[in-house]
Amino acid sequence: MGSMRILTLGLCILFASCSSKPPPPPPKTVFDPLTQDLDRARDVQKTVDENTEKSRRAVQAQENGDAAP
Repeated sequence: MGSMRILTLGLCILFASCSSKPPPPPPKTVFDPLTQDLDRARDVQKTVDENTEKSRRAVQAQENGDAAP
């Protein structure tokens, strides 16, 4: 019975300590500026790709004689 009490107490402490603290922020590294530049470049590429797709659809619609999308 004593080991069950210790196990229960240990689990309560474990769950209480895990749920009370927010996770720490990721540490800063020397690569952070480079990864931020890569993220910005990916966002720009996504915008360019979206605009290219819109232009392609508009050209295709004109070729087919359809109304503009």
